[in-house]
Amino acid sequence: MTVSNRLSRRKFLALTGAAAAHTVASTHGLYASPTPAVAPRAGVQSLAGQWRFSLDRKDVGVKESWFAQDLAATTRISLPGILQTQGYGDDITAETQFIAALPRDMAWYKLPQYAAYTKPGHVEVPYLSQPVKHYLGVAWYQRDIEIPAAWKGKRVGLTLERTRWVTTVYVDDKEMGTNRSLVAPHDCDLGILTPGKHRLSIRIDNRMQQPTYRFDGHSVSDAEGGTWNGIVGRIELAATSPVWIDDAQVFPDVQKKSARIKVRIGNVTGNAGSGTLSVGTTKVPVTWDAGGGDAAIDVALPGATPWSEFTPVLQHLTVRLEGTQADDRRDVTFGLREIKSEGKYILLNGELFNLRATHDGGGFPLTGYPATDVATWKRIVSICKNWGLNGIRFHSWCPPEAAFTAGDELGFYFQPECGMWNSFDAAGKMLDVLNDETARLLKAYGNHPSLVLLNATNEPAGNYQQQLPLWDKKWRDADPRRLYGDGTGRPAGPGFARPAAPGQPAPPAPAPFTYTAGFNVTGGRGASGWFGADYERTLSRFPIPVIGHEVGQWCAYPDFDVIK
Repeated sequence: MTVSNRLSRRKFLALTGAAAAHTVASTHGLYASPTPAVAPRAGVQSLAGQWRFSLDRKDVGVKESWFAQDLAATTRISLPGILQTQGYGDDITAETQFIAALPRDMAWYKLPQYAAYTKPGHVEVPYLSQPVKHYLGVAWYQRDIEIPAAWKGKRVGLTLERTRWVTTVYVDDKEMGTNRSLVAPHDCDLGILTPGKHRLSIRIDNRMQQPTYRFDGHSVSDAEGGTWNGIVGRIELAATSPVWIDDAQVFPDVQKKSARIKVRIGNVTGNAGSGTLSVGTTKVPVTWDAGGGDAAIDVALPGATPWSEFTPVLQHLTVRLEGTQADDRRDVTFGLREIKSEGKYILLNGELFNLRATHDGGGFPLTGYPATDVATWKRIVSICKNWGLNGIRFHSWCPPEAAFTAGDELGFYFQPECGMWNSFDAAGKMLDVLNDETARLLKAYGNHPSLVLLNATNEPAGNYQQQLPLWDKKWRDADPRRLYGDGTGRPAGPGFARPAAPGQPAPPAPAPFTYTAGFNVTGGRGASGWFGADYERTLSRFPIPVIGHEVGQWCAYPDFDVIK
């Protein structure tokens, strides 16, 4: 089929008006539409706006102390946002070093059918989300901040809701901390800052990191636009007392209609102290040492309705910490729900759980980065619900908090993954990364009832059979509010023997194996499930619940009339 009015992505955006976004220089033009602005939380200082900016192609900024001086005021960038859609980075050519692992993607420009799309000015790559620019490397973002007089003596924290991959934060000429995560906000404790003006510098490195991730993971590859450099969502400063609530996780009990709130207490005073933790009229005494402490409080929920897709009723509580240099509060939202596996079944609030999920790989081609506003995710979830679905599997990535909020409010089930499609080395370095990302993910999103299933990685390789059961058990014991599955598509375990060919002896039975996962996502692909084979018999060999893996990979084509 020949389409004479085929438009490039850039022209399409310009014609539809979707490009009415960022202007950085007359030579750069307009490239993409940002997602809707996210309102700052109450009591915080939003840092959205214009920032000083510089690419650091040779990675010399730390050595030359770029953070200790003002970057050129003539180069500006708008945050939240990413540098590629604001005209920075490299032009797309046939030689652009895209992040991809599949041979058909890496060598696309060598195929004769793509010859017409390799010419300068007419390059069209075979990815869902062709970026308008491409950049892998270090970039610096800098602005002045004003610490108000009311924050004197308070501890200040910085939140970068979604960025990738490694951030290092400096205040004036001092390094404050480094974050490395693809799945959760980058939070940095700035300590107690004197009121007045300070220079805030953020170094972001979006290059592939070590240990090596597989290049096809949707958190890291160009296939769905996963190599952007910038900061999106909330960019905020918040002040707390020097002893504060660093984390509050709610563990509901459906049978007792109650909840236990586990609190992590932060402390920058260097001194031990004591006080009270309260929720409404319920209070418990707490103590902390020089490094902080842990506490818990039980709260009755006598009139609470269990949360599910049929009754998406949410609970709201406020936790307060008071005591020696402590005066802090944390609002928590959660659902009264329980999910567990019994034999080959998954039960939600004691009833059979039937998951009808689709796939999401994190592709947002109009913006180049994931949406962080609830309205966009409610639209996505509502479309899924209209087609009879009740869940989304996030392939090798984890969405921002807005997605979970939308799922909570609309009654929808999520199965994110920890940003991986990886091979696990014998030394356990990748397992360490997985555990770190899991801890960050659960701290950020653990209270959301829509987070019912969590998988370690898509289609693992290497030593995953030995290591991922350890991950299953570690996090099930630490946080049983959801079911854990080790490897989507390739779960740890003996697997199953394929049916014998006609006239051939049956293959040997799988070796005995004790599953630590709460469910498997596997099986049914290829000869073992398709083309007339017995899909049900294949999956019945597992003693735990099984969710089919990518069983609906049908090829679909667009209606080219939408170009008009």
